[in-house]
Amino acid sequence: MSALLAADPVTGIANMLSQPFVRNALLAGTAIAALSGLVGYFVVLRGQVFAGDALSHVAYAGALAALAAGLDLRLGLFAATIAVGLLLGLLGGRGTVDDVVIGTTFAWVLGLGVLSLTLYTTSSSTDNGTANVNVLFGSIFGITAAAATTAAWVAGGLIVALLLIARPLLFASVDPGVAAARGVPVRLLGPLFLAILGATVGEASQAVGALLLFGLLAAPPAAAQRLTADPWRALPLAAALAVLAMWAGLCLAYAAPALPPSFTIIGCGAAEFAAAAGYAMLRGSPVATRG
Repeated sequence: MSALLAADPVTGIANMLSQPFVRNALLAGTAIAALSGLVGYFVVLRGQVFAGDALSHVAYAGALAALAAGLDLRLGLFAATIAVGLLLGLLGGRGTVDDVVIGTTFAWVLGLGVLSLTLYTTSSSTDNGTANVNVLFGSIFGITAAAATTAAWVAGGLIVALLLIARPLLFASVDPGVAAARGVPVRLLGPLFLAILGATVGEASQAVGALLLFGLLAAPPAAAQRLTADPWRALPLAAALAVLAMWAGLCLAYAAPALPPSFTIIGCGAAEFAAAAGYAMLRGSPVATRG
């Protein structure tokens, strides 16, 4: 496959796109990457990277709990991440999340994850021995057409929800004190955004796995931040860079089957960040940060 792509890229890409599993991966992956880039920009801007990392572990624990109970793992993914996201926002107060709250929740969730893993491996793993690995590392090339369509619709709905609150959320992220004084519901926006982040984590877990999704949420948005200080330019740029990392990663994984797609996708995202950081250093560009 790699030889065909190198010798005749047009024919190689046409052959790749003729494969149903590749089309399913591109459909789900494009929607998930765009969502991850948009949400990830606010995660980086608000300094909630630790919260995103904690929710990735929540995704794993929730999926395993659902599998141990004999339920669809997606039910556990979304129920756990959205619920814990809301909990973090409500416990944090002032529209932000306290690191102590995140750390405590992190430890509690890891304990639940160990319990769920024990229950699953001792009672249910023989029914689906690869599910545990898929939750950790994703299985985007194994996603069905129905699941890809559902993932695209869910991602589209979450993008709409985020864009509806984008302007006040940006104001609250850059200067929460002034935003609150101007009547922006900062305390409401914090938990609402973390619920959207939780749902995004559940979505991204299906593509790159709970262990690696943090790279898709952080690397392309951080790269966008270093390329422009204008948030309204950085926001779509973050989505575009995430989609580019997804496409490039899928092409690399298809061309070199020995490379898992999760690795190539996250690797492309990390390369984008490294290139953007180097460019910003050479140019001396300012980085948009929370005030």
